[in-house]
Amino acid sequence: MVGGAVAGDHPIATPLRLLHEVSQISTAGFCGKFKKDCTDLARRVTLLAHLFDELKDSNTLLGSSSSSFNSCFSDFSVALQAAKQLLLAANELDPEIHSDVAVKKINFRFQCVTWKLEKALGNFPYDHFDISEEVQEQVELVRAQLRRATEKYGGPVKSNLISRASSQPLDKEIDLLHSGNSGIGTLHIENIGNIDHEVRPKVGRVPRGSVRNRSYCSQIVQESERIGNSSKLSVGGDLEISGEDESPFKCHDESKKSNCPVTPTEFICPISLELMRDPVIVAATGQTYERSYIQQWIDGGHTTCPKTQQQLHNLTLTPNYALRNLISDWCAKNNIQQPTLIANGKIKKSDGSFRYVIGEIGAMEVLVRKLSSRSVEDCRAAVAEIRSLSKRSTDNRILIAEAGAIPVLVKLLTSEDRQIQENAVTAVLNLSIFDDNKRIIMLADAIPSIVQVLRVGSMEAKENAAATIFSLSLGDENKILIGASGAIPALIDLLLTGNTRGKKDAASALFNLCIYQGNKGRAVRAGIIPALLEMLTDSSSCMVDEPLTILSVLANHQEAKEAIAKTSTIPVLIDLLRTGLSRSKENAVAILLSLCKRDSENLSCLCRLGAVIPLTELTKSGTERAKRKATSLLEHIRKSQQHSTRN
Repeated sequence: MVGGAVAGDHPIATPLRLLHEVSQISTAGFCGKFKKDCTDLARRVTLLAHLFDELKDSNTLLGSSSSSFNSCFSDFSVALQAAKQLLLAANELDPEIHSDVAVKKINFRFQCVTWKLEKALGNFPYDHFDISEEVQEQVELVRAQLRRATEKYGGPVKSNLISRASSQPLDKEIDLLHSGNSGIGTLHIENIGNIDHEVRPKVGRVPRGSVRNRSYCSQIVQESERIGNSSKLSVGGDLEISGEDESPFKCHDESKKSNCPVTPTEFICPISLELMRDPVIVAATGQTYERSYIQQWIDGGHTTCPKTQQQLHNLTLTPNYALRNLISDWCAKNNIQQPTLIANGKIKKSDGSFRYVIGEIGAMEVLVRKLSSRSVEDCRAAVAEIRSLSKRSTDNRILIAEAGAIPVLVKLLTSEDRQIQENAVTAVLNLSIFDDNKRIIMLADAIPSIVQVLRVGSMEAKENAAATIFSLSLGDENKILIGASGAIPALIDLLLTGNTRGKKDAASALFNLCIYQGNKGRAVRAGIIPALLEMLTDSSSCMVDEPLTILSVLANHQEAKEAIAKTSTIPVLIDLLRTGLSRSKENAVAILLSLCKRDSENLSCLCRLGAVIPLTELTKSGTERAKRKATSLLEHIRKSQQHSTRN
């Protein structure tokens, strides 16, 4: 929990007190109908302790009297106070004594509180404070969890309620939402962070495959925006998207189609105006699109963002896992069939058109049946063929998963036949490249078997098992599950004993897992710090950036700091400041800053070991990030020396 006392007039005194009180409530445990809800909320709140740990000692915070800063901390206090009161109320509620109305009110309070917490985190000016990248990443994880929780509790809040609440001071909003809650079961907070009127545009026919026409695509997006910013529209039967699939979603019960819920606008691709199944973020603008449509837009030679018309200087597309999970949860809750790539024997191509794959589906199903053959030779041949097919194309990965291969392949991971095991784990790796398959692999309980391969498999099998863990750990929730599975010690062992490729795969997986705060302690206790130091000091090793990158993620964790001090890592890092390549110097100074900025003993150690000269040189000739970190570290050294002189 947050340590150290702060003055009562300190801007974060109230949030710190409330965090401590929520932690105490959580320690006592929860029971009753809302046990899981209370546990989840308390866990998310207490995860913010790491943020306030860093804010507590921030020089920017201590020197600021900005009303905007005070407003941010006031928002936190309001949200945390509401969370504390809700935990107490929900834990005491007995459904056998209280009415259904009381239970519904508690549900709605969970919705409001999670929304307020997410909103407070979203409005926080992180750039104005000395917040580490690792803590910011953890805060983003908490925000994603809060967004999903808000969706779970009820759906978009009615537009008139939101517009009334949004015009009020933050400490009045929750009360207003409660008092205006006459239809608790139907309320839904929509478009969190940028709350507009609840809308669903009525659009005309959208020709498939038309994204090559830039002006037409822009017209669609702009028209959607105009409609989206207008007042509330009637929906239901008004949805008029024509074509092979007349609606971006289908109700399972056709007789209730007129009662289908309004699709949140943020779930709709701005190009296709359809519910997204594979949303990706365009790195250059931060806009989200359905992967196939934005990819076709880019492949057509366009260099601007369809929605914002900004130049796309960076064409990287990053999976939007948080939004995908929200869409999946929303579809499940509303009994809506998610868009699929395969329907009626046809597979959807990247341009939105379809091709028939009935024959290929049949062939895949035959292969999958052979995976369960009693004949070892038949099984070997089938798993080798699936490994080969899964490597060739995305369509194959979709078809193989559709044929039900993944659960069978997971069983083969523990095969005593080495060849079958190697091909099975490599096939699972190949299949995991397609994002939808990641969830199927996790649902098949693959992680324990993959960890077993990491421990006792051949070197090739270990390499591919580590690469599979890296691929699966791209999802935030998977990081937690994988970290708790025992994968981290096995990866550290591969980091020490593997060949070059195995070490690189293990390092990538460990870096990804350690982004999650809870896995950092696991990694330290499993011996990761000595392993990383051994790699840094091995003159025959060609791997320097990998261990430095992992250390940069761990360096703000208290257990890691203590382990680094015991293993005398600081002299090695200072030596890298003098002799390393640009990237190594950048990572080394970032690690040193995390280790030393609030530690007078480590700052003194830097001075004794002559770090000031290479740090000064780095402020002149390093990368932009290295210059910033070196300048900040030199400032900490200067202040420490002044403090020592005064004393």
